Formats: sequence, C-alpha cells, structure tokens
Amino acid sequence: MVEQYPHLAFQVHEKSLANKTILVTGAGAGIGKQAALVYAQSGAEVILLGRTVSKLEAVYDEIIALKASSDSVKQPSIVPLDLHGAKASDYDGLTGIIEDQYKKLDGILLNASVLGNLCPFEQIKESEYDEVMQTNVKSHFLLVQSMLGLLKRTKLASVIFTTSSVGRQGRAFWGGYAISKFATEGMMQVLADEHKNSLVRFNCINPGATRTDMRAKAYPGEDPKALKTPAQIMAAYVYLMSDISRGITGQSLDCQPM
Repeated sequence: MVEQYPHLAFQVHEKSLANKTILVTGAGAGIGKQAALVYAQSGAEVILLGRTVSKLEAVYDEIIALKASSDSVKQPSIVPLDLHGAKASDYDGLTGIIEDQYKKLDGILLNASVLGNLCPFEQIKESEYDEVMQTNVKSHFLLVQSMLGLLKRTKLASVIFTTSSVGRQGRAFWGGYAISKFATEGMMQVLADEHKNSLVRFNCINPGATRTDMRAKAYPGEDPKALKTPAQIMAAYVYLMSDISRGITGQSLDCQPM
C-alpha cells in the first residue's frame, strides 16, 4: 500500500509546508475549508478564496485560533471572488496583489466547483452548462494562466486540480459536471507536459465519496455517516503540495482508491 499509494501514507506534520504560500479556491466550506486549515497547521501562509465572505471569515477565525496555540501557524488572508463572474482582469489583479504582499506563490489548490443539474443530456439548459463550465473549467484556465509567471519564479511550485471519477468514465445524467471534469483532467495534462522540464508540477486529486454539501446534493438518499470526512482524506492534499512530491506531475491521484 505504501509503495503504490505514497500520497495516502504521507504523515502530515507542522512543518510539512513551512514557508510556503498557498492559494485555496472554494476555501469557505467542505474540502477547500479543511485543506486550508490543514495547510495552515502545516506551516503555510494560506490565501482563502471564495464567493461568500462570511464563510471565509469563519475559516479565517479558525486559523487565527490555531495560531494562538502554535507558532508554526501563519495569519491567512481573504480574497472574496465569484469564479462564475470573474474575468481575466480580476485574476491579473489578484496575481498582482499576491506578488506585492507575498512576493511568491508556492501552490494553488483549485477546489471550487459547482455540480449543476443532474439530468438527461437533452434536458441540460444552456445557462446551467455555461455556469458549470465557467466555474469548473474557464475560471481555472484564467487563474492558472495569470499566475504561471509567479509560479515559475518559485522553487518547487505545485498546482492541484480537483477531478472526479465521472471525469474519467462518463456517467449517465452527470452531463455538464462530467464534461467539466474531463476538461479538468485534460488541462492538467497539457500543463504538466508543457512544464515537464521545470520545477512547477501539475496534478489532479479525486477526493472520492466524501461528506460534503455537493455530495449530499448528488446523492440525497445516502447516509453521510457512511462517508469519510474531508479531514480523513487530507494526506494526499498535503503530500502533493509538499516538497516530498517533487517530480510527481501529470498524475491523477485517488484519495480513496478501490
């Protein structure tokens, strides 16, 4: 198990991400929130990006509470941004702010996604499809494109995309979401191949069945207590963001392999 899945056996500690600056999208809830907390506990300066200020403030407060009991925890920052409506100029502005404030960017966790409506293909509304593709694909394209220069100036930078099993094998009624995750896998592979001779690496993580609001929406009859919590799958997220995973690029890793 350890040799085949080193990302699952990784032992997270308070210096795993020491001196790193990491941007987390969708940081207000679910997996994004948990990743932000764990990254902060592991020594990183975390930039919390999301569309709901109150949720980001709550995560901020949790990190500040952790900081009171640990010298390794750094003060985070908040970036309210709706990925559905953001334009290239918004991401360029954010890149400039990060460069001015932190002088570097060591990692990005692209966690934010929307599910869309689960329905037969012929019933997918154009507006719903556009929202899914804008949030799950185009926003990531614009954000990474804007921040590539900053990432390239950083030693051992890591970009993590969020994928899904339906982004590897199409599934009936998952329409726009599945298509967006196929696109996510493709974007990651293109970037990894273009940068295979650099120190910037690009990978995907498939969290699997996890106790989140999106999972509850997709499977309303499922018992959430039967699922792993976001906290239980964090080893892979820290592993791919840490220097120990240098050389790992172009991979799509499962947090819960069958």
